[in-house]
Amino acid sequence: MGRIGISCLFPASWHFSISPVGCPRILNTNLRQIIVVSILAAAVSLLYFSVVIIRNKYGRLSRDKKFQKYLARVTDIEATDTNNPNVNYGIVVDCGSSGSRIFVYCWPRHNGNPHDLLDIRQMRDKNRKPVVMKIKPGISEFATSPEKVSDYISPLLNFAAEHVPRAKHKETPLYILCTAGMRILPESQQKAILEDLLTDIPVHFDFLFSDSHAEVISGKQEGVYAWIGINFVLGRFEHIEDDDEAVVEVNIPGSESSEAILRKRTAGILDMGGVSTQIAYEVPKTVSFASSQQEEVAKNLLAEFNLGCDVHQTEHVYRVYVATFLGFGGNAARQRYEDRLFASTVQKNRLLGKQTGLTPDAPYLDPCLPLDIKDEIQQNGQTLYLRGTGDFDLCRETIQPFMNKTNETQTSLNGVYQPPIHFQNSEFYGFSEFYYCTEDVLRMGGDYNAAAFTRAAKDYCATKWSILRERFDRGLYASHADLHRLKYQCFKSAWMFEVFHRGFSFPVNYRSLKTALQVYDKEVQWTLGAILYRTRFLPLRWVLRINKVKVPLMAHGPWCVRAYADPEMLIVCKEEFAALSLAWKRSAKTEERPLPEPRGQMGDLPGAERPSGGNTTARKVPPIPTLSGSLMASACDLLLLAEPIDLLHFLCP
Repeated sequence: MGRIGISCLFPASWHFSISPVGCPRILNTNLRQIIVVSILAAAVSLLYFSVVIIRNKYGRLSRDKKFQKYLARVTDIEATDTNNPNVNYGIVVDCGSSGSRIFVYCWPRHNGNPHDLLDIRQMRDKNRKPVVMKIKPGISEFATSPEKVSDYISPLLNFAAEHVPRAKHKETPLYILCTAGMRILPESQQKAILEDLLTDIPVHFDFLFSDSHAEVISGKQEGVYAWIGINFVLGRFEHIEDDDEAVVEVNIPGSESSEAILRKRTAGILDMGGVSTQIAYEVPKTVSFASSQQEEVAKNLLAEFNLGCDVHQTEHVYRVYVATFLGFGGNAARQRYEDRLFASTVQKNRLLGKQTGLTPDAPYLDPCLPLDIKDEIQQNGQTLYLRGTGDFDLCRETIQPFMNKTNETQTSLNGVYQPPIHFQNSEFYGFSEFYYCTEDVLRMGGDYNAAAFTRAAKDYCATKWSILRERFDRGLYASHADLHRLKYQCFKSAWMFEVFHRGFSFPVNYRSLKTALQVYDKEVQWTLGAILYRTRFLPLRWVLRINKVKVPLMAHGPWCVRAYADPEMLIVCKEEFAALSLAWKRSAKTEERPLPEPRGQMGDLPGAERPSGGNTTARKVPPIPTLSGSLMASACDLLLLAEPIDLLHFLCP
């Protein structure tokens, strides 16, 4: 009788044989089919898991590669190769309220792909340090002596001139952008300061610097630039298919098509400073308004712009909401709270004949201070004594009226219009006080969890001040946390919570907020967004050159006229004259003026003579009658920095 032996690859001790007579069921046709199917299923499962493992491995490598690519934009520690002729440069001066900082950026030659933005990074010197310099005081301090502004800012420009290769100066755009300190000055004083910069800088420095390159930017512009900078570093402007990236449906502003497209989801930003709080995020869908008044307000809060080099392409068109709330920063909020607390307590004492807070023995019980801490408020020669009770919930309830919320739909702090946020498909980064409140003391920075944050804040507020001081002395808090932070951590935690959840209406179960001081371990300045936006048309030259675009011209018409109608072409003539005007300022300036002290490389400028010693005699720069060579290239670059035109490749080689 035949027997079936089963050994396969098993050890010899496992080998055995069976008889078909003894096991007829095994040879049953249906059972054999089950065995075959089981083996096939096992093989398919093994193959599937192998594919998953391989995909995860290479997917992780791909994500790591992209992470490193984005990380390089802010953490590239290699010194900038200033000998590389294909490296371009740009300069931004941030004229803030307390001082001015200059940032030098660089980028390689554009690849000619119209879908890609410039790969802008911060320039690094030979020691691999960022090329950044700060001076004090703020530029607004020269409101009454605007003629001194150019001398004030010249150390910054000399610093940049020393780092940017001399041969690149003529094609390096310089932007001087003034923020909060200048905004509060009268328009006449703003104009006088800017006029001094626009008049003097082109005489002593050879950077690309036109009238539109020096201005006082609004809080809205600053917010947009910050939003651009963060999302650029995060790689959210690269519209490539990627299964690992979240996407969102977008109705392109100004597009003739009503159909929504899918593209990478951008990140919103929340920034709470000492004086103000700002929110900025993309509004992907067309918004509706509850009233005509709300629509009018929304126009001042919504910014629509194109980051691409081609105004006719809409893939880089964004609609961003930006709102800034003065008085809603952490320190300003505490001041408002104390002012109201002082006024209401004094009034109650007067009406009820009480002495609450007037002596240390009968202090006002403040729920927003840590337990048993003693504090004072002094106003108009009077002192109000406080003692903390550390009641986080009562503190939140006490400060809720400061949100000034209304019953109108789609509103936030102060009843200001706020377009809806798709909370299920969004991501926000919280900076400054959002990070300090969660990390400095509570050590919970990063992914925000409202429930965990509330528990930690309650525990902190209810902890005796003596214990908090002991922990501080033992170095248990962040290195930059000080006693001021410890004292007002309870209040600021409650304030941040209320602004985020009640003011901006984020649900308490929202889990897509990341509180951060930096992105990829580096601070991202709004100046990065500014240089990216203002140089957005520079790739046009390389896009046209690589794609060899031909534009028909009128046979005998001026060069700024196109053979077919295009309203945007009107801009060309305006910018042509701007470029010629700049060139004339540099080359044909003949008015006599006293010279300032010698400034770095001023004597190396074309047509300039280096003054000897402290000589401040007047000089004249001989006029150059023609616009040619590098001067022509500078004018062409200026045009590209102003508005897009698909004619420039005929003029700018």
